[in-house]
Amino acid sequence: MEKWTPRHEAPEPLEGPVVATIATGTGIWFLLFLVQLPFYGWFDDHGHLWWLWTCAAGAGLGLFGTWYVRRRDEAIKRHAAERAAGQPGA
Repeated sequence: MEKWTPRHEAPEPLEGPVVATIATGTGIWFLLFLVQLPFYGWFDDHGHLWWLWTCAAGAGLGLFGTWYVRRRDEAIKRHAAERAAGQPGA
């Protein structure tokens, strides 16, 4: 079999309000968790308890993602400032 290789370059990454996007997704996961929480017994009886814990995991991972992206943005800005300070006229 021949190895598949792409015939075009990968597109540039999208830039935008990354923190807001992740925070919105995290909020949705947390809201879904809260909506399902009163039905804990029903989910447990019907073998769908994993739905509840999937929402909780989504919210938890979203919190980690928000923290990670904020630190990444700060590091990018810090690097740009250091680079601008070190190169006059750049």
